[in-house]
Amino acid sequence: MPAIDTIELYHVAMPLIYPWRTAYGSDDVIESVLIKMWAGDAYGWGETTPLAKPTYSPEYTGGVYHVCREILAPALIGKEIDSGETLQQQFSWVAGNFFAKGGLDAAWWDLQARRQNQPLWKLIGGTNQVIDVGADFGVQDSIDMLLGNITGALDAGFKRIKLKYCPGWDVDMIAAVRSTFPDPVFHIDCNSGYTLDDLPMFKKLDQYNLAMIEQPLMRDDLVDHAELQQQIETPICLDESITSPEKAWRAIKIKAGRWMNIKPARVGGVTQALEINRICEAAGIPCWTGGMLESALGASVCKALATLPNMKYPSDVFPSTRFYTEDLSTPPIELSGPSQMTLSDTPGAGAEPIPERLERQTIDRAVIR
Repeated sequence: MPAIDTIELYHVAMPLIYPWRTAYGSDDVIESVLIKMWAGDAYGWGETTPLAKPTYSPEYTGGVYHVCREILAPALIGKEIDSGETLQQQFSWVAGNFFAKGGLDAAWWDLQARRQNQPLWKLIGGTNQVIDVGADFGVQDSIDMLLGNITGALDAGFKRIKLKYCPGWDVDMIAAVRSTFPDPVFHIDCNSGYTLDDLPMFKKLDQYNLAMIEQPLMRDDLVDHAELQQQIETPICLDESITSPEKAWRAIKIKAGRWMNIKPARVGGVTQALEINRICEAAGIPCWTGGMLESALGASVCKALATLPNMKYPSDVFPSTRFYTEDLSTPPIELSGPSQMTLSDTPGAGAEPIPERLERQTIDRAVIR
C-alpha cells in the first residue's frame, strides 16, 4: 500500500441562505476545512466543520486549519496507513483536537474506499442504503415563522422535527408548537445552554412528549447529565459531551443519557465514530448521526454512518438547498423520498468539491508533501 505523500488543505467559507441561530450564537457563514489526501495515484477527500468561533466546541476552523497544517498532516506524510486505527495511533500524542483529527481521518476513509472500489457506507458495515432524515429549525424571528416552517416540513413528509432551544426561546415556544401540532415527533436541542438550576423548567418539558432533549447541560459534562436524567422522564441525548469512545463508555457507565448523537468530525473521525457506535450498541444505547452544516462532502460521510444498524433515529443530514444557494461539493445532498435519502454505490464517500467553487470560497490553502 503506497504511503501518504501529499495532503492539501483548504480553509473555506460557505455563505448560508439564512442565519443559523442556536444557544451559542448566530452564524451567517459556515467555515470548514477541506482535505485532499494523496497516496501514489489515489486520493480521498475529507471535511471538518467546527464553526468559525470556538462556541460549539473549544476548536474553531482557523485553529483546526493551523493544527492540520503544522502538526497532524506532517505526522502522516511518508506513513503507510493500513487501517483507521493505525491512523489514529499517529495522532495519539496530540491531546484533544478532535475536529482536526476527524477531517484527516475522513479523508483517509474516502481514500481507502476508493482504493477498494467500494462505497464508504458498505466498507464501514452499513446495511441500510436508504436512510431516514429529519427536519431542523434554529431560533426563528417569530413563533408564527416557526409554525409555518414546521407546517412545510410536515407537509413534505418529514418523520421528526428538531427545534433549537435556548433561554428566551424555550417552554413557551414548545407549548405553542405542541398546541398546534399535538402528534408529530419533536425533540429539542439545547446546545449546552442550561444548568441543573434549570431543573424545574426541564420537569415542565415532560408534559410535551418530546422524543429527547439533546445536550441540555455543559458541553464537557457527564455527571450533571446523569443527575438530570434521574429527575426527568424525557430521554437525554448526549452530543457535545461525547468526544471520544472513552467519554461514551463513561457516559453509559453513569447513565448520563439514553441516546447518543454521533457527529464524525466532533469525535475525531469515522474510526472513532464506529467505535462509539459499537460501544453503544453493546450497551443497548441507540444512536443517530448528526452534522455540522458541512458541504455535500462532509454530509456524505454523515450519511454513510447513518446506514449502520444501531442508528435508530432520523439523521441530521439536510438537502443542500436547505442552507446553501449552491453547494461547494457535488453531487448535492438531495431527498430521494419523503424524509429519506438513498446512498449511491459510487466508490468512496460519494462527493467531492467542485474546483471552481472551491477556488472561489477558499480563504487559505496549504500543501504538505
